[in-house]
Amino acid sequence: MTSESNDLAVSDIERRFGVIEKKPANCVEHGKFASIIRSNSETASGCPECAAVIQRERDQEEQRAMYARIAEERLERKLGASLIPRRFQGKSFADYRAETQEQAKNLAACVDYAEHFQQHLADGRCVVMTGKPGTGKTHLAAAIAGYVMTNTGATAVYRTVGSILTHIKGSYDTRAEYTEAEAFAALIKPSLLIIDEVGATKPTEFELATLFAIINGRYEEQLPTIVISNIDAKKLGEVLGERSVDRLREGRGIGLVFEGVSERCKRAAQ
Repeated sequence: MTSESNDLAVSDIERRFGVIEKKPANCVEHGKFASIIRSNSETASGCPECAAVIQRERDQEEQRAMYARIAEERLERKLGASLIPRRFQGKSFADYRAETQEQAKNLAACVDYAEHFQQHLADGRCVVMTGKPGTGKTHLAAAIAGYVMTNTGATAVYRTVGSILTHIKGSYDTRAEYTEAEAFAALIKPSLLIIDEVGATKPTEFELATLFAIINGRYEEQLPTIVISNIDAKKLGEVLGERSVDRLREGRGIGLVFEGVSERCKRAAQ
């Protein structure tokens, strides 16, 4: 009995699974094979090698889709943990209206910082954004954070000075579920920290000490911080502390000054 006749023979076990006949067939790519006819199908089976290739491709596509879902879910968790205000979530560089040369310069600097964040992260390079309110400082900082979280493995966290102080003070409550050390760690560990509304109110000794502890902690870990304030850059030391400002400037820290008319005022006038 030839091997081909053995290939075409239908065993008892195969009959139990509905195989009624095997016929010789040929695949242009894989050569000869036994085409199977089953009782529940009018169509004979095709090349098993071709079927295996199709199944492998299908499995790979499903795997890629699964990894994509995992990456998307991970990004959603990162974006949620960043606590960027709803008004600024999803803000991008393309959304920023640069109507003056200075605005265009600031936009370009922020885009460059985001696109080369891995190097800035390695260097611990900070950014200080100062100037008039409503000129797009928080918008661009949120755009940097969004770009960083979407395009790198880095994390970013946004906090106002007020929310930082509230969070730290919350650890002193006897019913608090976190310690002061854990509160500070949550602000020191992220790859990028954005501190907004610096100088919005007259700083207390507690505020200055708290901000220094955070900025210094990140400085020691060589992690970048973005500070946003509506006051004049020359007066930043009065509301943030000279020691904090000194650490932000070290390592060729980037200073951006925002001038012009508030976008909020423009919209209100329309």
